[in-house]
Amino acid sequence: MSYALTQWRAETPGCATRLHLNNAGASLMPAVVHDAITAHLRRESLEGGYEAADSAEALIARAYADLASLVGAAPRNIAVVASATQGFALALSSVDFAPGDVLLTSSDDYVSNQLMYLSLAARRGVRVVRCPDAPEGGVDVAAWDALLRRERPKLAALTWIPTNSGLIQPAAAVGARCRAAEVPLLLDACQAVGQVEVDVRALQCDYLSTTARKFLRGPRGIGFLVVSDAALARGDAPLLVDMRGARWTDADAYALVDDARRFEDWEFPYALVLGMGAAARYASDIGLAVIETRAHALAQQARDHFSRLPGVRGLDRGVQLSAIATFTVQGRVARDLVLRLREQRINTSAQSRGDAVIDLDRKGAETLLRVSPHYFNTDEEIEQAALALGRLLA
Repeated sequence: MSYALTQWRAETPGCATRLHLNNAGASLMPAVVHDAITAHLRRESLEGGYEAADSAEALIARAYADLASLVGAAPRNIAVVASATQGFALALSSVDFAPGDVLLTSSDDYVSNQLMYLSLAARRGVRVVRCPDAPEGGVDVAAWDALLRRERPKLAALTWIPTNSGLIQPAAAVGARCRAAEVPLLLDACQAVGQVEVDVRALQCDYLSTTARKFLRGPRGIGFLVVSDAALARGDAPLLVDMRGARWTDADAYALVDDARRFEDWEFPYALVLGMGAAARYASDIGLAVIETRAHALAQQARDHFSRLPGVRGLDRGVQLSAIATFTVQGRVARDLVLRLREQRINTSAQSRGDAVIDLDRKGAETLLRVSPHYFNTDEEIEQAALALGRLLA
C-alpha cells in the first residue's frame, strides 16, 4: 500500500471497521471534517448559537472560499443549501415558466429532477423535451444542439453523472452549445463534485447544484449551489426569497442582495457549513486529478470482478465512465443483497425501477446493485467484496 493511501485510510476512521463501497450514497468523513463539525457544536454549547456564528465568522468565510476554489468560482457565486435537490429546485424556481415553454433535458436525469419537470408540466404547462442518447450512451450532443435551435427552450437541465449509472454525460460540450444558443443551463453535479475535476467556467453553466455527503466526503444535510455572474446580473432569484437573500426596503418593495446568498435561507447549520468547507479543502489538498484517476480505476476493477460472477450483468454504458459501477443480478432483488453484504460490514447500495424508470426499462432491469468505490479504497477490498457477493449467490 502506498504512503498516500495508508495516510488517507488512517485519516478515515471508518476504514478500520468496514469496507465502504457506497460513496455515491454517502462517503466516510475524514477526521478533519468530523473535527470541524464537532468543534463548532462545542462552540455553540459554550457560547450560544448566534454568538458562536459571530465567533466563527472568519472560518465561515474561509469555507465559502474553499468551496468556490474547488469548482472554479468566486465566493460570491456560492449559496449554501440543504441539499443538491433543494439547490436544483431553487434554481428551477428562478425561471418564470409560462405555459408552452420548453425545458430541455435528458432521459438519465436524477429521479427528483424528473419529478420536478413533470410537476412543472402538470402545474405550469411546461413542455419537457428529452434529448435522445447517442448509440454509445449519454446524450447525443448533435441532437441536443438541434433541439436548442428548434425548440428554443426556456431552460436546459442535465445531470452530469446519473446516480443510477456509471455514465458521465458530456457536460462541457452541452454547456458550450447552451452558451452559444443563449439558453441557461442548470447542471446537477451531485455525483461529480469530489469525484472529478470541476470548473464552472469551462462547463459554461448558469447553475451547478451539489451535495456534501457523497464523493466530497462531507456531512449529510447540506450542499451548495453555484450561481453564475450572468444569472446574478439577470436578476435571477428563487420564487420565494428569504430575508437572507433580500432586504425589505418599503412596505411593498424589496431589494435582492447582489450575490448568490439570495438563494440562501437565514437559518443556517453553521457546524455543517464548516464541515463542508473542511471537506472541500481536504479534497483540494489531495488533488481532484489524483482522486478521479484512482476512483475510476477502482470502479473499473469492480466492473471486471463482479461481472465475472454467475448471473451478474454489468449495466454501465458510455464513452466515459465514473466511480459508480452498476449491476443486475438474475433472480435476486438488489436491496436484499445490500442487506446481506452489510451483515459482513460491506457497504453497497441498491436502486429500483422507480429511481430511473427510463434507464432501467431500456436495460431490462428491475433493480440494480450499485458499487461506488473512492480513492481511499484498496484493490483488495474490491476483490473481497466480489468474493463476498459470489458466496451469497452460490
